[in-house]
Order: sequence, then C-alpha cells, then structure tokens
Amino acid sequence: MDRGPQGRRVRDDHRLGVPPAEGWGRVKARGNRDDVVIATKVSQHPEYLGLSAANIKAAADASLRRLGTDHIDLYYTHFDQPEIPVEEIIGALDELVRAGKVRHIAASNITAERLQESLDLSDREGLARYVALQPHYNLVSRDTYEGPLQDLASRTGLAAVPYFALAAGFLTGKYRPGTTVDSVRAGRAAQYAESERGQKVLAALDEIAAAHEAPIPTVALAWLAAQPTVTAPIASARTLEQLPPLLGVADLTLTDQELARLTTASA
Repeated sequence: MDRGPQGRRVRDDHRLGVPPAEGWGRVKARGNRDDVVIATKVSQHPEYLGLSAANIKAAADASLRRLGTDHIDLYYTHFDQPEIPVEEIIGALDELVRAGKVRHIAASNITAERLQESLDLSDREGLARYVALQPHYNLVSRDTYEGPLQDLASRTGLAAVPYFALAAGFLTGKYRPGTTVDSVRAGRAAQYAESERGQKVLAALDEIAAAHEAPIPTVALAWLAAQPTVTAPIASARTLEQLPPLLGVADLTLTDQELARLTTASA
C-alpha cells in the first residue's frame, strides 16, 4: 500500500481456508479506499456456485457485506458456463453496474467465441461491457492466451491481467532439475523444470537477471508485462520477503533483444 495506488484481488471460494476479506480491515483503517482497486470473482464460492443471474447478484451483495464497502471496482466471471446464455450473464452484471455496486466487469476462463458473443451483446444493447480479461499466461504457458483470445483482446481494447504469472513458482528460479523444494506447488513446478523448454527459459532468465542485477521473478514478470494487451500480471506472495521481486517489475524495462531472447527460449 505504500507504493501508491494498488489493486487487491479477492477470491470468492475460500479454498485456502482463510476468509478473503480479513486483510481488507487494514485498508479500511487507513481510510484510503479510493486508492485501492478491489477485484473479485463470481461462480466458485460454495454458497454461490455458477453464473445464473440470481447467483451473480447475490454473490456481489455477499462480497460487499464481507468487505464492508459499497462497491466492487472490477467484478469477474470466474469460469464461464456455456449452457447459460450470455444475455442472462451480461444482463445481471449490467444491473449491478447500474445500481452502483460494481464499477466495471471482466471475464476469466472463457473462450474467444463466448467472449466475442458477450461483447457483441453489450455493444448492440448498450449494456455493461467487459473491460478486462484474466487469462492463464506466462513464459512457459503461452498457448493458453496467445492466439484467438489475445487477438480478440487486442481488437476490442480489453486489458489482460494474467494469472499464474510465475507458473506456480517455477519462474522464481528456485525450482531446478534435480532439486527438491518443500512446497505445495513443487509438483507442477517440477514438470516445467524437467522440460526442455523450461530449462531454456531458466537459462535465459539467469542471463538477463545477471545483466540487470535483478531477481529472476522480476525479469519473468517484466517479459509478461511487455506483451501486447497485458496491463498487469498477477503474482502471489506468501511472505513479505517475496514482495520486493514482484513490485520490482514496475522499475525494470527489458531491451528488445532481451524480450526476443525470452520469447525464443519459451517458444
């Protein structure tokens, strides 16, 4: 919070066993609500599963109560449900925006076809329109976004806010072939570490990080932040010590040659 205006992403599913609104009390105590952008999602909370119109609205009200605030800045549909018409989903989101409970709407885990259908409806009917997209995207997972989704985001002016920006911790550099790390993420990260592409990416990250005297995760995030349509990568920290490398991305600009080196290594 001391780095200026901040975004706070709040999960609605309690999978970690910690109520997501607990940390919000510190923001309220500081009285700087307008300096914070709060984003949350709908569809995975155990009491508010799915994207029916009633559920979208009830989940938003529940989030507002838990957070003790009067509006959500960015409200995501977490996982699309193709069996529910976009008219129902966008209609419910539009009601929340018109009521002042939500400022902007966004989507996550949605196909390019459904996203286009949603945007067309909003434009045609004058309804609230998605402004952002949260894709799974990082140096070792590029095909999950590059292609139709990224092309659509570029054409329609959507801001991409990628999750898994550090590939379950692999792009921090601590997961290497032959090493063991005591972490719940170790299994997934080890798969990247053993792959040829993963090792090429680590070699490129090591080289560029050394040239800038920067942490490896900062370099990985800097590459992601430089990609077309990307506004801000999402990376999680479990300790205060993990924060500086994440925040450092704002101060690191890679050269065109360095970006190309990483792009080639991750191909």
